[in-house]
Amino acid sequence: MILIGGPDCPPCVRWKREYLDSWIASPEFRLVVWEEVEAARFREAYQERYWPGDLAPILAQIPRKSGAPRFLIVQAGRIVSNHLGVSKWASTLDDLRKLLG
Repeated sequence: MILIGGPDCPPCVRWKREYLDSWIASPEFRLVVWEEVEAARFREAYQERYWPGDLAPILAQIPRKSGAPRFLIVQAGRIVSNHLGVSKWASTLDDLRKLLG
């Protein structure tokens, strides 16, 4: 799973304040690899320099490279869930639970 955002993104800060601790404490968190792609300015988070190594092919798969927070679920190198916005966190968790099912 990948979170895309930045410290200058008010919705990203809100997501971290409201959901990050419970996410880290969840049983699902222990079953995934969690990555955060953050740039000093969130508008730069889709620049290749923030997507090193194994993450670079994932960036190429994102159809619209803007907006944050964005939640990606990647399985076998392919994006299988792509949700944008704090309000879509529940949808991301639903997708994850189905995949882990």
